[in-house]
Amino acid sequence: MPRNAIHTDAAPAAIGPYSQATRAGHQVFFSGQIPLDPVTGTLVDGGIEAQARRAFDNLKAVCTAAGGTMDDIVRVGLYLTDLSQFGTVNAVMGEYFAQPYPARSTIEVSALPKGAAFEVDAIMVLG
Repeated sequence: MPRNAIHTDAAPAAIGPYSQATRAGHQVFFSGQIPLDPVTGTLVDGGIEAQARRAFDNLKAVCTAAGGTMDDIVRVGLYLTDLSQFGTVNAVMGEYFAQPYPARSTIEVSALPKGAAFEVDAIMVLG
């Protein structure tokens, strides 16, 4: 099955040898989005809430570029460097998704690229 790379300037450019997302058939697999400003390429200022919002905004931009909406996302992975901030991230996530919510895993990690405190990846299925 052929793979098609998804790219948008409304989200940060890849910082390595990968695509922002890849579509294969009806499925879109998103690379992790960290809270980088898509214009400056730098980490956003602020705490975990600001970082989560920027990362979800980046995810939403790639989702749109792939021809879908956040309602088409069936799974998300959340990565935090401090799991005690999960409640804040959970509240922010609730602003971006409606029921039925996507399946989700949440994992505490020792570090993320560029010193980010949060990252999100996802899988989307298009009709």
